[in-house]
Amino acid sequence: MKYDIIVVGSGPGGYVTAIRASQLGFKTAVIEKENLGGICLNWGCIPTKALLKSAQVYDYLKHVDDYGLKAEAIDKDFDAVIKRSRGVADGMSKGVQFLMKKNKIDVINGFGKIKTGKKVDVTAEDGTVTEYTADHIVIATGARSRQLPSLPQDGKKVIGYREAMSLPKQPKSMIVVGSGAIGVEFAHFYNAMGTEVTIVEYMPNIVPVEDKDVSKQMERSFKKAGIKVMTSSSVESVDTSGDGVKATVKTKKGEQVLEADILLSAVGIKTNIENIGLEDVGIVTDRDKILVNDWYQTNIPGYYAIGDVTPGPALAHVASAEGITCVEKIAGLHTETIDYGNIPGCTYATPEIASVGLTEEKAKEQGYDIKVGKFPFSASGKAKAAGTPEGFVKVIFDAKYGEWLGCHMIGAGVTDMIAEAVLGRKLETTGHEVLKAIHPHPTMSEAVMEAVADAYDEVIHL
Repeated sequence: MKYDIIVVGSGPGGYVTAIRASQLGFKTAVIEKENLGGICLNWGCIPTKALLKSAQVYDYLKHVDDYGLKAEAIDKDFDAVIKRSRGVADGMSKGVQFLMKKNKIDVINGFGKIKTGKKVDVTAEDGTVTEYTADHIVIATGARSRQLPSLPQDGKKVIGYREAMSLPKQPKSMIVVGSGAIGVEFAHFYNAMGTEVTIVEYMPNIVPVEDKDVSKQMERSFKKAGIKVMTSSSVESVDTSGDGVKATVKTKKGEQVLEADILLSAVGIKTNIENIGLEDVGIVTDRDKILVNDWYQTNIPGYYAIGDVTPGPALAHVASAEGITCVEKIAGLHTETIDYGNIPGCTYATPEIASVGLTEEKAKEQGYDIKVGKFPFSASGKAKAAGTPEGFVKVIFDAKYGEWLGCHMIGAGVTDMIAEAVLGRKLETTGHEVLKAIHPHPTMSEAVMEAVADAYDEVIHL
């Protein structure tokens, strides 16, 4: 059972790595203990977007009067919404199965544990262990919901994102701890479906990694939608002895107790690096991450790591890019290292958030003399016609050379717009070039051009 490349884990990092390896002529196998596609396809990116689409359609139906339409007896079927989401995830996982067959990749089911000598032991469900050998072993085992000592998850009253996607019934009330992408997406979904939602965030702003203007807009939008937001607050303990959950929350004004049916812990992720043989092989880790070089090689020749288990951003598209870069380097192709300063981040709540590059605060901290432009969707004809005037596009340029330092968006459909900024920054586009690139009218994407025009005091529609 000898391969050129074995990939341990089949998430968006692992299965993409395996496909690219096969395209390059390597005899390839992928090891997966659960379902092909990993967390992203089965319990993350894809099924959550299905849930959020159902919430969006339901919200539209509740506001048909705003569009000059009439509808009666609008209601939702929570079980059917969950079932649709699971169906979408299952379909995508089957799609990955097809891609494995198409690319002649062997799928090995079981728990993989690496060994010295470029070997992997795979333990099947029945307990049998089979040894496999490869010239190159790529670790792509991903991550799971992080558990805090003050928030022990029982899977019923205190849950992680996985349980939040398949609850047997809709809770009347929910506390969401943490307001990163996972937290705000579920907060929006459950609020839109009619659950009373409270967000508890330790930092001064929700979605704290975003530009402060974006964070403030998100908080305004959430409060308008009826979501309670508590910032600079932390859950100190939870009591699950009663019918629901009682959470003791420490705030600037003192402690208070929140009560809800369910508490969702969305405080980050924990890498899946336990019991996979790292210590036996001698692979170095630091702070829950496998240390790698620019080409994702570990300290032990022949062993590589990509995705959430490494120190880079824990994003599906990053894992995929790392895997492709890794195997192309193994194949001896000329390839560039990944520019981690140009990784887009997207949050799919309503309103959506998308960003790339430096925030205004970070640009100033790094000593740039900057030009900042901002265009609100309330001034966009397309946004007004669509009934989605909330949000804005914000751009940041280096005043001296015109370098596009950052782009931050919040509003309807912005996750599909951010690629313009990513590509522009990759091609070292200047503000003047964006401004002179004619954007179609009426579109949401015009707001990018208008924001750039604002930065250079040439804005027309403000």
